[in-house]
Amino acid sequence: MIYADYNGSAPLSPPVKEYLLKRLEKGPFANPNAIHHLGAKTLMGMENARAVCAKVLGADYDQVIFNSGATEGISTVFHSVLGCDKNTKKTIIISGIEHSAIINTANYYASEKGYNVKVLPVTKDGVVELETLKKWIAEEKSNIAMVSIMAANNETGVIQPYKEINDLCKSNNIPFLCDTTQFIGKTRFNFKESNFDYAVCSGHKLGAMTGTGILLVKDATTLKPLIIGGGQEKGHRGGTQNYLGNETLAVALTAIDSVLNNLNALAEKRLEFEAKMKKAFPNVVIIGEKAPRLASTTYISYPGIHGQAVQIELESQDIFVTTSSACSDNMPVTSKVLRAMGVEDDVGRGVVRISLCLNSPLEYYDQLADALTKAYTKLTKVKSF
Repeated sequence: MIYADYNGSAPLSPPVKEYLLKRLEKGPFANPNAIHHLGAKTLMGMENARAVCAKVLGADYDQVIFNSGATEGISTVFHSVLGCDKNTKKTIIISGIEHSAIINTANYYASEKGYNVKVLPVTKDGVVELETLKKWIAEEKSNIAMVSIMAANNETGVIQPYKEINDLCKSNNIPFLCDTTQFIGKTRFNFKESNFDYAVCSGHKLGAMTGTGILLVKDATTLKPLIIGGGQEKGHRGGTQNYLGNETLAVALTAIDSVLNNLNALAEKRLEFEAKMKKAFPNVVIIGEKAPRLASTTYISYPGIHGQAVQIELESQDIFVTTSSACSDNMPVTSKVLRAMGVEDDVGRGVVRISLCLNSPLEYYDQLADALTKAYTKLTKVKSF
C-alpha cells in the first residue's frame, strides 16, 4: 500500500505508536491540574512536552499554547485581534487560496460584526500578488485590522512569500496570522526567525493524535480565550488538557525534526516523477509547477480525464490519493483554490493530489509513476466529461 494523502492527514507516526503503547501501560493518568502526586506527575509530563515542542518549533516555552488543532487556533486569533476593545479597524485581508477555516471565519466577522474582507488575488502559479498587498496597505493601512495568509497551500503545495508579507505587516503595525498547518512538518520552520505574530498547526498533519494542535503566539498577552473554562493553559484556553495528545505532539515533532535532511532528495525525486509523467503524457499539467513548492506535494491533472476516475483507478492498485483537499474531495467541481488561480474546468476537474511525508521511501514515486501511467492509459480511452 502507498498512502499519499499526508496533506489531508498523516497516520500515527511509528514513534508515536510506540510511545502510546508504553504510555498507556505505565501511566500516570490524572487531571494535570490536580495538586496530588499523580496530577503533578501528569502535568510535568505535559509541560515537558511543551518544552520539546517549543524547542523543535523555535519558540519560547510560553509561546506554545496547546489546543485541538489549527481551526481552533485560527478562531482564537480572530477572536483575540478583532474582539479587542481597542480595535476600531474594519478591514481583514486574506487570499483567494486560504483554507476554509480562514475564509469562513473571516466571512463570519464580515456578516456578523461588520468587517470588510478583502481577498488578495493570486497568480496563475498560485502565489499571492505581493504588489497588490503593498498597494492595499499603502491605501488603507490605518483601517486594516489584520492580515491572514498561509505559508503553503494545502492543495498545490505552493509556498507563499510569507517573509515579505510578514515584513510588510510589521512595518505597518498590522497583526499577521500565518496559517502554517501545511508548512510545519513538511519543511524547516522556526517561529522566532519567522517573526510571525501568530502561527498554527494540527497534530493530525504531523503523525500525532487527531484533535491536538498548537497555537504559536509571539506575545501571549494579546490573546483573549475563545474557551474560558477553568483557566487552563495560563488562562489562554480553558478545559482539562488533552495531556496524552499533547505528549504525542512532542514525539511527532521530534520524529519529523530527525528526517528534515531528507528534504532535498525528496524534492529531486518528485521533480523526476513529474518530468517522467509529462514526457509520457505531454498534455499533463502540474499545478503551480513554476512556483516554489513543498518537497512532498504534486498536484497533477490530465485535462479531459476526471480526477475521481483517476483516484478510483489508483485505489484499485492500493494507492490512496485525493482529488483536492479533504474539505472538497467529494465535490466533482474545480476547487476554489484552482478557480482563484484561473484554472479552466477541464484541468481543474482532472486533478489528483499526491502528498507524501519526509521519510516516505523514494521508490514510492517510481511506483506512483507506473500506477498513474496505467490509469491514464486506460482512461484516455474513455471520455470522462
